[in-house]
Amino acid sequence: MNQAAARIYAAIAAIPRGRVASYGAIAARAGLPGRARLVGRLLGEVPDGMELPWYRVLRSSGHIAMPPGSRGFREQSRRLRAEGVEVKNGRVPLSRFGLDGDLDHALWGMPDG
Repeated sequence: MNQAAARIYAAIAAIPRGRVASYGAIAARAGLPGRARLVGRLLGEVPDGMELPWYRVLRSSGHIAMPPGSRGFREQSRRLRAEGVEVKNGRVPLSRFGLDGDLDHALWGMPDG
């Protein structure tokens, strides 16, 4: 496995339970900004025996990338919901469940109250 793949897989493995990240965010965290498609390709080539929380990786819009209604789409939705992640019409609100959602809200969101 090359170094880029190892960094991408490590970034995916580091997504905590109940959180999601976009393909682009994973690429950036792996030190490969702009390589979102590489993340998608590598998710399709995960080595045998490697367990990754693949279902926590979404499009930048928060949408599940698989076709709605497909087996993979249903499986990803089920796994995310099992972790308490809200999935509505195939989309997860990144402001609440994204890796950087809390930081973005703290910096730019409206004050609570």
